[in-house]
Amino acid sequence: MRIHGANGEEALRSRNFLKDWASDGFLTEAQYQRMEQETVCEFRTTNIFLRLVLFLFTLIIVGAATGLFFVAFPSQPSAQTTGVFLLIFAVISYAGAEFAVSHSRLYRYGIEEALAVCSVGFLCAGMRTAFFSGSSYLSKTDSAEFLVPLAGLIASLWIWHRFGLAYAFPGAMIFALFLPGYWTPSHSAQHLIVAGFYAAGLTGVAALRSRHRFDYLNDGYSFVEALLWLGIYLAINLQLSSPNLLGQWWGEPPSAAEFSRPFYWTTWVSIWCLPPVVLARGVRQKDRLVIAAGGIVAILTLATNKPYLGWQRNTWDPMLLGALLIGVALFLRRWLARGPGEIRHGFTARRLSAKDKHRMNAGAAVFGLMSPHPIAQSTQPVTHDVRFGGGDSAGGGATSDF
Repeated sequence: MRIHGANGEEALRSRNFLKDWASDGFLTEAQYQRMEQETVCEFRTTNIFLRLVLFLFTLIIVGAATGLFFVAFPSQPSAQTTGVFLLIFAVISYAGAEFAVSHSRLYRYGIEEALAVCSVGFLCAGMRTAFFSGSSYLSKTDSAEFLVPLAGLIASLWIWHRFGLAYAFPGAMIFALFLPGYWTPSHSAQHLIVAGFYAAGLTGVAALRSRHRFDYLNDGYSFVEALLWLGIYLAINLQLSSPNLLGQWWGEPPSAAEFSRPFYWTTWVSIWCLPPVVLARGVRQKDRLVIAAGGIVAILTLATNKPYLGWQRNTWDPMLLGALLIGVALFLRRWLARGPGEIRHGFTARRLSAKDKHRMNAGAAVFGLMSPHPIAQSTQPVTHDVRFGGGDSAGGGATSDF
């Protein structure tokens, strides 16, 4: 159950829609004011910049408080004692996040988010320190050590479900990557296990999403489904998830030797079959994020095909790929524009909202700030030998050579 409540989240979603419609000119000022009064929301929200600042400051405060506790401890605690204290801090951090939302009505405010993130970090660090401090992390000699990433996975999923934080689900997906390494040394089996985890999650999300197509949960499920499709693709594309990834992209032989030939070529067939499936799913659901995920995996398939086959890569390959993408974009745009009313099957190339334009302007501004060679106005050279020409009058007796 979401801690914010369905009514509050629906009201906040409606207010965001009203702001977008008013900025696009679909509503008059009087209509906006009247409809805004019907969507009163009791949440306390803030802008993205203050949210990031509060998130960072809360992390610093929690870290400083934890460090001060151990510095002020009467004696040097053992590893097990330190782990127990970290587990207690995890409970305190999570309780603080719950209290901040339930009593202060914070919504994406940064403070409660940082406390929730700290609770997951303290949980994993506490379990690792209290129960598995004697073994090396890379050795993975303890058969029960997989409980640490498993606990992180479950805690991240709960944070995502409870608080609705979108980045908690990618955190759970990252924790899932570490689990197969504790169960089998086979790289092929590890790839299959990770892909199986993501496929199971995708099945569950698709089943849940069918009941929330028109409420506030649909956007969150759309983001999660797109991430899971990308995760499945990355798990089966051995050129993007192989242990020898850096070596392959810098000219070393392909990774076929790390896997059996049937498995290697099965994954090659799979990376060509998966993009049409993702695109078909996105088009059928009219889901922009899933369509974007399908486009990304299609581009990755084209980019990794030569390394898969062991062919030589040329410097003009990116140029050919860019030309192909431009051609596809122009074809789709013209095909949609030639439909009745510039619409085909519910899709159009026209901009229906100014939100995309604002995002593109923000992206252009960010890229401009990141430019290593900013454009500056050229300055005229200054000449120090200045001589004034003109009349000799009004100079108090001075000439023009003064």
